[in-house]
Amino acid sequence: MITIPFFISLLPSSPKPQFPSTQKFLSPSFHNNNNKKNTLFLLFSSKNEKNNNTPETECPVPLEQQPINEYQSLSTSFPFSWASGDVVEYGSRLVITGSAFAILVGLPVAWYGTVGAESEPLKRIVCGVCSGFFVVTLAVLRMYLGWAYVGNRLLSATVEYEETGWYDGRVWVKTAEVLARDRLLGSFSVKPVLSRLKTTLVILATSLLVCALVLVNIDGVEDYLTPKDAGTRVVPGVYNDDSARSFEPDAFCGEPDLQ
Repeated sequence: MITIPFFISLLPSSPKPQFPSTQKFLSPSFHNNNNKKNTLFLLFSSKNEKNNNTPETECPVPLEQQPINEYQSLSTSFPFSWASGDVVEYGSRLVITGSAFAILVGLPVAWYGTVGAESEPLKRIVCGVCSGFFVVTLAVLRMYLGWAYVGNRLLSATVEYEETGWYDGRVWVKTAEVLARDRLLGSFSVKPVLSRLKTTLVILATSLLVCALVLVNIDGVEDYLTPKDAGTRVVPGVYNDDSARSFEPDAFCGEPDLQ
């Protein structure tokens, strides 16, 4: 009775299984507030790598038409990646794009493409600014349509896809896991981008309206400030009674002399 416990005590004890620390694995991504989108994607990708029968392998949708792959390609393509970046960088890129177009294209066309631009410099400058706002509006509208398309496919419970072409379109119903993943990605990554683009479109539309009002007021002020004589019919740069009398004297027969 004494030797048995002593013999058992001499046997080597089996080591306890060591499990990886969940906090240690998740801490680099969860404690960094700037990488929320990467964290969401890594959680789903790491979970799917452990399972052999992943939802993607059972999905009949081609890889390039799957909503999550469309989101990845859109977020890294030009110019759609501007909207998902930093706010300061996003605004500076729009300002640089509009200014470059207004200076290099809009202002030269408004200045040299019309007659009498030297007499109306402010009007031509406003036209150049309007062209810059218009181009930026088109760019932001294109970004909004692209992000809205991907967001609708992420939030939808079904996916429309084409196997080989437009004539064989099909619809696939997402599984519960894929639907939860896509809706999380659409809610936390796509919806803030759409909200930013909507705000930008409202600001640009207001700016275009202000430019149009300024152009109308400039025309009214110039007409008001243009000197007009009571006995002279003058259209600046186009028509003058004195010059017309020298070329068409018969048209002024019977009229008193302007002198």
